[in-house]
Amino acid sequence: MNAISVLAPYKYEGLWVFDDPDVGLRREPFVFGIDTMIDRLVAHIPDAQGGFRLLFSPTPFPGYTLKLEWRRPEYGGNWYWCSQFELEGWLCPALFK
Repeated sequence: MNAISVLAPYKYEGLWVFDDPDVGLRREPFVFGIDTMIDRLVAHIPDAQGGFRLLFSPTPFPGYTLKLEWRRPEYGGNWYWCSQFELEGWLCPALFK
């Protein structure tokens, strides 16, 4: 398994979503605070709504921009805290496929 994973979030009908054809996901939404974190993260990226590359890993890597701290599990997903934005967000179990 790779240490760094990649998604290409984009806006669809006002929501941040991602596709992962390898596991049968299409337009899977980011919700419950993660969407707001993405809005803030890409505020300086022109046309980010059309899609951008999001690299993520369970451990820090050179050049990382944002750190999420695990808080607790719920409904098969996990809640995370982002101290940079002072926001909490939930990542659904689909992301862990």
